[in-house]
Amino acid sequence: MTTSLPLRLVLASQSPARRKLLQAAGIEPDVLVSGVDESQVVSDRAEELCLELARLKAQAVLGRLRATPDERTLVLGCDSVLAFDGEILGKPADAVDATRRWQRMRGRSGVLHTGHCLIDVVHESRAEAVASTTVHFADVSDEEIAAYVATGEPLAVAGAFTIDGLGGAFLTGIEGDPGTVVGLSLPLLRTLLGQLGLRVTDLWTKVAPGGQEIEHLG
Repeated sequence: MTTSLPLRLVLASQSPARRKLLQAAGIEPDVLVSGVDESQVVSDRAEELCLELARLKAQAVLGRLRATPDERTLVLGCDSVLAFDGEILGKPADAVDATRRWQRMRGRSGVLHTGHCLIDVVHESRAEAVASTTVHFADVSDEEIAAYVATGEPLAVAGAFTIDGLGGAFLTGIEGDPGTVVGLSLPLLRTLLGQLGLRVTDLWTKVAPGGQEIEHLG
């Protein structure tokens, strides 16, 4: 089953990395920041926490949209947390917090969980799930940690690291989908779309990265 109506994907996230990941996959989303206060959700299970936050973000943006008869709108909310040494780590509070985290994480491993909530505005249906990827951290020096924290990058991301930026040099490997670590799993998005009767190819734009034309399959 596919849709005959034009599809619109609204990303309920201000993350440039998530948007860039979708764009690289041939999907051009609209972006609406949810404004959800993440501190309102408390859980001792990383999977439950990131999924609930993803759900809240999607629902917050959904409340600002109106269904139209000539367009099928989807809202995608995502949230990521790192499970490490029995703790759930979101964004660090400040540079001191980020430094302490890296001093603990170096040479060890954690699991990055990203919750996904996809809502079909027209049909009022929802598909959601969590993607999890194990991340192995390099045994970085105090000097490397200080230089990395000084860039400001780890202050803006869950777990205080990235895989697609400066922090990629400080990871020795992963087990799972790298998109999960970026903040959005494309294979999982494909699965969620299928649960709503859609295909990921339905969201492809006419022009892909590199300028080549894409023929819609839907």
